[in-house]
Amino acid sequence: MYSLDYIFAHTRFLRRVLRWNNSKKIARYQKAEENRFTANALDLRNFEQKTFSQNGEDGIIQEIFRRIGTTNQFFVEFGIEDGRECNTRYLMEKKGWRGLWMDGSDKNCQSARSLANSFNTQVVNTFITAENIENLLLQANVPAELDLLSIDIDGNDYWVWKSITSFRPRVLIVEYNASYPPPLNYVMPYKSDHMFDGTRHFGASLTELVALGEQKGYKLIACDKAGVNAFFLRQDLMSDKFITKDLNYFYSCPKYGSFFFGHAKGKGPWMKK
Repeated sequence: MYSLDYIFAHTRFLRRVLRWNNSKKIARYQKAEENRFTANALDLRNFEQKTFSQNGEDGIIQEIFRRIGTTNQFFVEFGIEDGRECNTRYLMEKKGWRGLWMDGSDKNCQSARSLANSFNTQVVNTFITAENIENLLLQANVPAELDLLSIDIDGNDYWVWKSITSFRPRVLIVEYNASYPPPLNYVMPYKSDHMFDGTRHFGASLTELVALGEQKGYKLIACDKAGVNAFFLRQDLMSDKFITKDLNYFYSCPKYGSFFFGHAKGKGPWMKK
């Protein structure tokens, strides 16, 4: 007797029916999600705009700082790849911010330097770990209360953020693993030499990042529509200019991969907390 998976794999008509059915479900989900955030004028997803960011992060960042103002206009972003598409290029090129870019690839950093040379941004080629991040920030003379920190290293994001104790960014952006929706508590076990393999084996669920943020004095204020980045604000800066709801309101499913299921399943171990 053939399994259902075998039948779908070998029957073109059934595969088309499945795709059609899933596309309808996705459209309904997207409409419900859109209705949820457009109903609230304070929802930061209404301000998404892409200039240099991967998705709509540029617009969200601008709106956050419109509401809270800036202090030193200093950013740190690591996991920038070649810098062409990242969360802080707009601040550097259009707003005159200064900052620090870091990436583990020498080739990426050479390309990033060609962008940053005309601006007040230092580019450092280094592989970031929970053990070295504090020293890297200290060596670069990063302000203790920088305006923005953006973390996207496709793996140890949770552990690197947890290890940062001497710096208190006003706004923090971190990639979350949207394949594990609330209330799932998943964190990739720490592995200092982890390299992203294109699967779901990376990072942490939104639930765990929110819990870590609360421990460190941060509140979740947004997730982008694409289900990639979570935005946190330091609690002393919270006001009625921001929505205060539980993480289920902010969560966005992954708008990438087959049928919005995110990356392919990975084989690495997980910590279920």
